[in-house]
Amino acid sequence: MTPPPNSISSRNVAVIGAGAAGLVAARELRREGHTVTAFERQKQVGGLWVYTPNVEPDSLNIDPDRTIVHSSIYQSLRTNLPRECMGYSDFPFVTQPDDETRDPRRYPDQREVMRYLQDFAKEFDINEMIRFETEVLRVEPAAENSREWRVQFRSSNGVSGEDIFDAVVVCNGHFTEPRLAHIPVLLSWPGKQIHSHNYRVPDPFKDQVVIVIGNQSSGSDISRDIATLAKEVHIAAKSDAYEKESSIYSNLHIHPTIDRVYADGSVVFQDGKVVFADAIVHCTGYKYCFPFLETNGYVTVEDNRVGPLYKHVFPPALAPGLSFIGLPSMALQFFMFEIQSKWVASVLSGRVKLPSEDKMMEDIIAFYAKLKSLGIPKRFTHFLTNPQWTPMFEKLKPHEAVLISQTEYFNWIAEQCGSPSIERWREEQYNIAIKKDDETFRDEWDDDDLIEEAYRDFAKIKPTKVCCST
Repeated sequence: MTPPPNSISSRNVAVIGAGAAGLVAARELRREGHTVTAFERQKQVGGLWVYTPNVEPDSLNIDPDRTIVHSSIYQSLRTNLPRECMGYSDFPFVTQPDDETRDPRRYPDQREVMRYLQDFAKEFDINEMIRFETEVLRVEPAAENSREWRVQFRSSNGVSGEDIFDAVVVCNGHFTEPRLAHIPVLLSWPGKQIHSHNYRVPDPFKDQVVIVIGNQSSGSDISRDIATLAKEVHIAAKSDAYEKESSIYSNLHIHPTIDRVYADGSVVFQDGKVVFADAIVHCTGYKYCFPFLETNGYVTVEDNRVGPLYKHVFPPALAPGLSFIGLPSMALQFFMFEIQSKWVASVLSGRVKLPSEDKMMEDIIAFYAKLKSLGIPKRFTHFLTNPQWTPMFEKLKPHEAVLISQTEYFNWIAEQCGSPSIERWREEQYNIAIKKDDETFRDEWDDDDLIEEAYRDFAKIKPTKVCCST
């Protein structure tokens, strides 16, 4: 139910991070009438999409006292979704034919995504809300029984400070703290090991035999990138992907998962095959991590489940003062950031009401119970996708698939805050892209009808809100 106009409130809100989630959160919060301060540790917007050749000195990211590099982007990265469906709903990610420095490809490189986010920030005057080169050290309730939040921070010149806010929106991303494969005596293996977080270019692997653990998006891309220079690349994959061999790279081989490793440098796969390797690259994903957040143990991360969270966003006992944007993985990210931000902004203003704390907890407990009954591991709590096109979930029945359906999730949030949900063409483009597992999908496609439908929608948007650089 929508409250009367005189009950709409303006809040003083902190946004942690100025990547793709933080940028659109800042915009939606300001659109709703809130005062926004965004904190960004880097000197520019972009978050994940800011490329740096720098890597961490600890290649497996095990040392808790290591110097942390927050980018996980590799130089050759291209998007695994077409640009039309990647962009925010009212700021299309279109090509820039008048600018020769831009990447015109439908599946562009990481630099083009970065430029798009810079354009977005410029178009909506978001930079003026951001404190750049400012690291958030601690976020905590300002006082016991207080609805306010204290944010402690430190700038790049060493100056520390703190401010009090009515609410904090956490948008710090989840591609910085790596997960490693659980393989017996792996850490005693004598060869070189790195996590994909520290992968940038294939040059260090020239003429080597390399094992790549994982065959999802980054594993597939990185293995092919390394194969351009390596002697051999062997992918250890969990699914039946190991039955498929590369049609382009004769030196790329796919196996089932690793069974064990030995001190002589050998790696034994589950099917008994043995490879003597020089290096192992872990493309095994990331862990959620909020080192700055202090909630007296209320919000926890357990086996990659951040909880308790109502609809992946609000911790019931701390809502609406604390919220998270962008936790679900696999979903259509930029659109999800935008629609979650609209919901958070409207809840903070009082235009949209949350259920009671007890009702939210009941919903969360029921959600966790359903995941368990379906055999979905805790670490997949924040997976959102279209299950029928995702191998690990394709056996779910329709009424079960609702649990992790991004479409159902988007529709539910859109209804809450009175905004349009995902367009048909955007959903279909996503569905087509996540089904692709060949090596040429970024340059060959057969969905021109969906492209035309997207551009008809883009034409309805005011020209000043279409991505362009000057």
